[in-house]
Amino acid sequence: MTSDESRANHAHQQTSGTSGPSGTFELVRSCAERARRGSAALDRASDADIDAALRLMAERLPTAREALLAANEEDIAAAVSAGMSPALLDRLRLTGSRLDAMAAELRTLADVPHEPRDRVLEERGDGLTLLERRRPVGVIGANFEARPNVTLDIASQFLKSRNGGVLRTGSAALRSSRAVVDHVIAPALRDTGLDPDAVQLVPSEDRAAAYALVALPDLVPLVILRGSGDSTRELGREAARHGVRTLAHADGGGVLYVDGTADEQAVHRLVVDSLDRLGVCNRLNLLLIDRPVYETRLPGVLKALDELGVAASLPPHDHPRGYEWSLDPDRSATVTIDAADGPLDAARIANEETSGLAAGIATEDEEAAAGFLNAYAGSGVFWNSTTRLLDGFKLLRLPETGINIDRVPGPRGPVSFRDLYLRQYVVVPTGRGLGG
Repeated sequence: MTSDESRANHAHQQTSGTSGPSGTFELVRSCAERARRGSAALDRASDADIDAALRLMAERLPTAREALLAANEEDIAAAVSAGMSPALLDRLRLTGSRLDAMAAELRTLADVPHEPRDRVLEERGDGLTLLERRRPVGVIGANFEARPNVTLDIASQFLKSRNGGVLRTGSAALRSSRAVVDHVIAPALRDTGLDPDAVQLVPSEDRAAAYALVALPDLVPLVILRGSGDSTRELGREAARHGVRTLAHADGGGVLYVDGTADEQAVHRLVVDSLDRLGVCNRLNLLLIDRPVYETRLPGVLKALDELGVAASLPPHDHPRGYEWSLDPDRSATVTIDAADGPLDAARIANEETSGLAAGIATEDEEAAAGFLNAYAGSGVFWNSTTRLLDGFKLLRLPETGINIDRVPGPRGPVSFRDLYLRQYVVVPTGRGLGG
């Protein structure tokens, strides 16, 4: 048994309570090998072929609606029986309108022009030209929460960037995700002359599959990690031990700072717009009010929350100020409220005590806005606009694989197909071939 297999089996024993070798590692490896073989056709495909496959996926969503909704109803029924919270059930549920939105996003993605493979960086004085080439990774993995629409979001980004994919989703959404792959993704690839094996969904509910996915550096060198904070961070550490790179989306929680000059109606609108869905990472999580106006502004904020059926956690708090309510199935309909000593203090709190996903300021004072915008170091910062905009489609008009909040160079914020390439330098004689 290899060290990789040993780790995967150890994880299986920890999560399932069983002992002895598990076939989970080999199952994931088999998916990765099929995806690698299937990805060869993507690398050779024309831009038109790739976009045609995406458009066929969009066309198949309405024709496959009955099968997709039936599979999703089975997932919903099982989740209700297991006591899943309303916020998580909302993320799991497929509806006709959500399928229509998924189809619209696919068509939008298909219409986005492909960026040139080669870009001239410099025509040098020594008769040589330096190019920068974009190359697919090959096969990219994705471990994500029980949201069937994410199956299509991630698969479409992999296809647009000509990468094969191995997808592993939460057990609650496995039937729905399987239906999306079987009735939408695979037929569209097949009908376009591409290999449907390029996108694989791991057919296992075993948590050990997630650990196996981050233990295959030769087959799956990059894995997108999404989900609850603790489990995603643990997978990131496991990936690092195997030399697998990750783009992790472990933590979220939007912040809103209400300045003393903020318009009351604008604040009300921002609160409402930021809480349209409770089970998402970019919703309002922490609301800070400028201390001099805290007592006068608080009633209006509480009224807006009450109208939404959302509770306020007021000081003194019995939890960390940046505690992410969307990950708490019993108390997701909660927002933390506290005072801040001006925009710089609010930005400091958001930087030091929250995930660094997104923060916004409500103010009519340009100087206050500039101070907050310049001081906050997270992935997205907003002035009189909701943190819910930190989303691939809402912000970039593109579906996303996740939102990366790492504080190191690399793709940050919503990750799209444009971020899923390797950079290669190519030197050719000036005026010859590629350098022409």
